[in-house]
Amino acid sequence: MPVLLAIESSCDETAAAICKDGQVLSNIVATQKVHEQYGGVVPELASRAHMQHIVPVVDQAIQQAGVSLEELDAIAFTQAPGLIGALLVGAQFARSIALALNKPLISVHHMQAHVVANLIDDPKPCFPFLCLTVSGGHTQLVLAESPTNMKVIGETIDDAAGEAFDKSAKLLGLPYPGGPLIDVYAKKGNPKAFRFPEPQIPDLNFSFSGLKTAILYFIQEHQQENPSFIQDRLPDICASIQDRIVSILLNKLKKAALETGIREICLAGGVSANSGLRNGLEQMGKKYGWKTYYPALPYCTDNAAMIALAAYYKFLEKDFADLSVTPTARAGW
Repeated sequence: MPVLLAIESSCDETAAAICKDGQVLSNIVATQKVHEQYGGVVPELASRAHMQHIVPVVDQAIQQAGVSLEELDAIAFTQAPGLIGALLVGAQFARSIALALNKPLISVHHMQAHVVANLIDDPKPCFPFLCLTVSGGHTQLVLAESPTNMKVIGETIDDAAGEAFDKSAKLLGLPYPGGPLIDVYAKKGNPKAFRFPEPQIPDLNFSFSGLKTAILYFIQEHQQENPSFIQDRLPDICASIQDRIVSILLNKLKKAALETGIREICLAGGVSANSGLRNGLEQMGKKYGWKTYYPALPYCTDNAAMIALAAYYKFLEKDFADLSVTPTARAGW
């Protein structure tokens, strides 16, 4: 029963988790509040915050799991993709522990770990399954044949869905991070109050740059007519924006499911916490006879539990990394 320590530091969450024989025993996340005043993540500040948080976060994860350093069988860390300075902090810390304890090192792809998050709790999807992975930096359709065999069959050609949420929120004057706030206001609004265009992108790829531009022009035009337009119609605006982003995502997911014949369908990534997306997936699942899944909320946003479980499956295959491994900001599958 292997015991693994996993470290996640790809962006602005410093996280550590302990996994024993595929079961998550602890999952500690330190969120960096310093970025709120800047309206977005500042890479240099993120790196410094990781250096401040990583020791207490790892210590808390170990204590909460009730294990000792000597019991660890391997050390895992996020190798890519992400902010390079942030990744370096986690990678160097993981390498140091692995070297000191003479334990194997496991490098994990952050986006693959998001997909694996669907395997943390029951019920679990059966392989093969499709996963719509949606975050601030990525939007992907993934075909998962096994926990370690995945293929991207569709992705954004420009901006990610999470970025569309956050940039729209910024246009509306909502504080960072604004994506979750759009979800909050959308629950009080009419999703059909305003219509935004749906891009016609071939195959299974996505595009959100045109939608962001359309939302910008929409807000500017209505504010010229009514300076208090946003204040007067905020719930309806948020509901309409969310409805369009969700429809773009789910229409591509439906196309992928029909093309592949796969009926096990999952969500993953930070945007999978969005209630509109979850509800839309459930409704579509009932309509088309899919079995639908999405991770518990703590496993949607960046966390180390998903890194730990992804590392567990790599451990079973003895897929270890050399101590000379280095993180990279961008990495293919």
